Amino acid sequence: MKRGLLLAAWTAASVLAAPAQAQVSADWVRAHESFLAGDELRGRGSATPDEAIAAAYVAAQFRGFGLQPAPGMDGYLQKAEIVRLKLKAPITLTANGQAVPGAVLLAGDGQGSEGVARLTPAKAMSKMAPAPILLVTGDMPAMQLYRMARALKSPRLLLIRESADTQAMVQALHGEPRLPGGLRGVPHDPSPSVVVVPAAAFDALAAQKDVKVALTVPVEEKVATTTNAIGWLSGTDPKAGVLLLSAHLDHLGVQADGTIMHGANDDASGTTAVLELARTLAAKGRNTRGILFVAYGAEEIGGYGSTYFGAHPPVPLDQIVANVEVEMIGAQDPKLPAGTMMMTGFERSTLGETLKSHGALVTSDPYPEQNFFQRSDNYSLALKGVVAHTISGWAVVPTYHSKDDTVANIDIAFMTKAIQSLVEPLHALANSDAKPAWKPGGKPE
Repeated sequence: MKRGLLLAAWTAASVLAAPAQAQVSADWVRAHESFLAGDELRGRGSATPDEAIAAAYVAAQFRGFGLQPAPGMDGYLQKAEIVRLKLKAPITLTANGQAVPGAVLLAGDGQGSEGVARLTPAKAMSKMAPAPILLVTGDMPAMQLYRMARALKSPRLLLIRESADTQAMVQALHGEPRLPGGLRGVPHDPSPSVVVVPAAAFDALAAQKDVKVALTVPVEEKVATTTNAIGWLSGTDPKAGVLLLSAHLDHLGVQADGTIMHGANDDASGTTAVLELARTLAAKGRNTRGILFVAYGAEEIGGYGSTYFGAHPPVPLDQIVANVEVEMIGAQDPKLPAGTMMMTGFERSTLGETLKSHGALVTSDPYPEQNFFQRSDNYSLALKGVVAHTISGWAVVPTYHSKDDTVANIDIAFMTKAIQSLVEPLHALANSDAKPAWKPGGKPE
C-alpha cells in the first residue's frame, strides 16, 4: 500500500507543479489509466486494500487540483462497512431424520428451513398454492427457479436435481454460495435457499410422500470496508444547487487462478474522466453552483459505495440538480457516430438535451433492451429523485469483464475527445439557473 500511496502523492505533486489548464490532456488520460489499471493495483477488487489505494490516489489528485473536502467532511475519503455472510461449515440436509450426502447450497439468505417437501413441476410453481419447501422437477435452470421463487415470496427452500446446469454453477461459485451482503445496519430481504441434491438421492425423495426435510446453514459474518473518494469545488451561490460528477473506481480484482482483471475500461476510464473533469473545471475557477466529484467503491458487488453516498450525502440530495455518472468510455461504439457517447435513459429527462445543446457528444442509448439505466451507480440516486444518468462509450464492448480489459485496448484519443466534449457543457450548467428535470414517466419508482 505504501508504494501506491507514494506514487499517488508524487503524481499529485506533479499536478501542483504544472500550469493550470482547462484542456483535457491525452498524457494525463494515459497516466491515470496506467496507474489505476496497472498490475500494482491488482484489479482494484471491491472493498479490498487495492480499492482503498485507488481511492487514496483519486483523493490525492483532488487535493492537488485545489478541490476541498466536501461539506461536513474532514478529508476526501468516505468509508463504509460491508457485511457479507459466508459458510463456516458445510450445510446439513436431512430427510426424515437421515442425512442426504452431497447436497450443495447454491443461493439463499443464510437461514435454515424445516417442513414437509411438496413435489412440484418447475413450470407449475407459479400456479400452485404456496408451500415452504418444494421438491422441484423439470429442467429449468437453477437461477431461473431462484428468481421465480423470490418473486413468489413463498417457498423457503427449493430442492433441485443435480444436472449439467447445476454442476456448472457449483464450479463457477468455487464452493461459495450466493449469500446476502449489504451495508452495515441495513437489513436484507428474506430469500429462498436453493439446494442441489445428487440425482439418485433426489429420485428417492421424489418417490416418497410427506418427506420431512430440514436444512441447516452454518454461517458467519465477513466484514470488509469500501471507500469513496470525494472532492468539492465550492460555488459562489449556495442556493444555486450542486452538480455531481461520478464514476466507480473498483473492478473484479484477482481471480482464483491468479488472473488480474485490470478493468481499464470498466471503470478506470470513468474514474479518469472524473479526474480530468475535476482538473479542467477547477482550473476555470469557481462556478455559480458547487460541484461534487466522486469515485465510488464496491459497485461491482452491489453498488454499495453509491448507496452509502446516497444515504450519507455531504449535501442534501434535493440540492443536487443533476448527476452525470461516467462508465466505460474507453472505446467507441460502432453503432454511434464517430466521437459520440451514449447516455442511459436519455429520453427520461432533459439532462441529455441540455448537455448536447452545449456541445456534449452524447446521444440516446442504442441498447434499450439491456436496461443499462438501472445497471450503474446513477440508479441508486435516481430512485431518490436525483436526475441521474450514466454516459458510456461502447457499453457492450467485447472486453467487458474479461482479462483483456487492459490499457492496451483503450482508445486514448477517443477518451480524450469524449471527456473534452463534456467540459464546456458541464461548465455552462454549473453557471446556469437551468435545472434538468424528469420528463413525464421518466423518474424511476
